[in-house]
Amino acid sequence: MMATNAKADITLLLEGTYPFVRGGVSGWVHQIIQGLPQFTFGLIFIGSKSDDYDGQKYSLPDNVVHLECHYLWDNLDKSPPKACQGNSQYFQKAQKLQEWFKSPGADYDEELVQQLFKGLGKASGCTTEEFFYSEAAWEQICASHQRFCPDSSFINYIWTMRTMHAPLFKLAAIAHQQQHTTGIFHSMSTGYAGFLGAMIRNLTGRPFILTEHGIYTKERKIDLQSIFIKEHRDYLSDAPDKGMEYYDQLWVSYFESLGRLIYCNSNPIISLYERNRQRQIADGADATRTKVIPNCMKIEQFITLREQRSDKIPLVIGLLGRIVPIKDIKTFIRAMRSVVSKLPDAQGWLIGPEEEDPAYVLECKSLVNNLGLENNVRFLGFQKISDILPQLGLLVLTSISEAFPLVILEAYASGIPVVTTDVGGCREIVEGNGEEDRALGCAGSVVPMADPEATAHACIQLLTDESKWYAAQRTGINRVERYYTEDILLSNYAQIYTEALES
Repeated sequence: MMATNAKADITLLLEGTYPFVRGGVSGWVHQIIQGLPQFTFGLIFIGSKSDDYDGQKYSLPDNVVHLECHYLWDNLDKSPPKACQGNSQYFQKAQKLQEWFKSPGADYDEELVQQLFKGLGKASGCTTEEFFYSEAAWEQICASHQRFCPDSSFINYIWTMRTMHAPLFKLAAIAHQQQHTTGIFHSMSTGYAGFLGAMIRNLTGRPFILTEHGIYTKERKIDLQSIFIKEHRDYLSDAPDKGMEYYDQLWVSYFESLGRLIYCNSNPIISLYERNRQRQIADGADATRTKVIPNCMKIEQFITLREQRSDKIPLVIGLLGRIVPIKDIKTFIRAMRSVVSKLPDAQGWLIGPEEEDPAYVLECKSLVNNLGLENNVRFLGFQKISDILPQLGLLVLTSISEAFPLVILEAYASGIPVVTTDVGGCREIVEGNGEEDRALGCAGSVVPMADPEATAHACIQLLTDESKWYAAQRTGINRVERYYTEDILLSNYAQIYTEALES
């Protein structure tokens, strides 16, 4: 694994993505690095536990000069308690920051935040031992519990607070190592990676850029409560799960607070589509710092795929994505039951890796059997997209959460209309963004989440109405060629990086 002392122009802060996870944000990161060879890049990867990642999924381009990996839940200190007095002044300052978190309209105190960051993990401020074992920490936790949730379990509250804050000390150690660095820092999310960026910005004064592919706190509301919280809580305690609804919400509020702090330290604050930009502003981002740069793609490699298409519209409906709950694969399968009742020869292909959630994959395959779709729904696993796209008549996304899915643009460039749920930037991509774009028409259909019948109806309409299908195909091709070329994306980020490096 690469680890050098080379100084990078841009250091990317990557939480659970590149280069150890394939697709999505990771593919975007690889695209940016490859497309901007005039800059050198460093990578700081932040993962959960080292065992959760099975080697690199990407070969690093030559302009990556540094890679370091940190795992927030490895080697947690479970040594015997060591009672100490603790720095009461530091905890009082931390309490002031907590009050700011709970007062969205309050002014941001940059000096206070800098003092807290400089002291986090240091003997002059608050060490890990002081946070876990000091009288000052105990007094603050007791006071907070009494003030905010006196009727809830005190034991659960203690462990929630400890689990929330333990990673911050590891992030502080990373940030303090960057104090003599040059260049700029760029995070792909708020959360822990964004917190690291905010801390580095305060310690070094170096520019910090934030690009949110999805809104971190929104995504945590979907998946953190059911999976992330329970896994992470178990690393530090044996606290029972009963009655944890309040604490699940506490986690969400925690990440919302971190997000607000990160927005105060980021410039620019980039989103992929207008709906998310408005969400960022509502969550505390300064509107003057926000901007939209959509995902884009290299179109040339997909133009040849159009030439491989059959003259007849294939009765093949494809979903390209991981077989995981957030993609709502079960709605796709149920929709296929209705499609097949009208079009018995229709095929539904599920194209994507299955290793992330084996139990869910088994549930999906069982549903296929229970609905009698064994001959119509196929699990193809990971495939070369160039082999799959020419065979599809429709691309379908049934996700309950997306940001700005690149796979829709790939479908357009390949000549395939799309049926998608109304999540993330999907409606903008299908129906257009702005008057000029909308004038091109619709490149498919947008349907409600978790609605198999609406999904099936949209698929049947497109597959059985050639004029509608071909109109959607033309719109998709025109839209992607006009607004979503890779050159547009790379030009935007080259300008942002250049301006930041010159500041």
